[in-house]
Amino acid sequence: MELALLGCAENEFVPHNPTKVLQDVWAALNLEHGICGVIGPIGGPLEGAVLLRIGQIWYSDSEHIEERAIFVHPAFRGARGGRAARLAEFSMDVADKLGLPLSIGVLSDHRTAAKVRLYQRTLGKPSGAYWIYWPGSRAAKTAEAEG
Repeated sequence: MELALLGCAENEFVPHNPTKVLQDVWAALNLEHGICGVIGPIGGPLEGAVLLRIGQIWYSDSEHIEERAIFVHPAFRGARGGRAARLAEFSMDVADKLGLPLSIGVLSDHRTAAKVRLYQRTLGKPSGAYWIYWPGSRAAKTAEAEG
């Protein structure tokens, strides 16, 4: 949970609810429509983790694997071993073994370009993009363009 909450604090664009995070992680740890992949020594601190859940996109009855988060603890980001890439590869292995498509992406304002480059190296060409529109930002952009 400590690693999950660190990831939320770093990557959230709206405030996280620790109870909801716990419920999602707990379900995946118990293989209830999901799985967690972790990196770290047995009994030692987790260096990184991925949270995968199986669900349906709003317009289909077909299941897919949704990557909820890949997070590497800041203390291990510079270490050799490519932990984030290994977690993405684990996610791809899960998709291959289950025969389900995997949706994985970046929804963050923190280190976004580095994350996109990692996913392009690991997964190939992206299949779309996300934008977050913040209320009032249109007026700020107009003032910036005029100023």
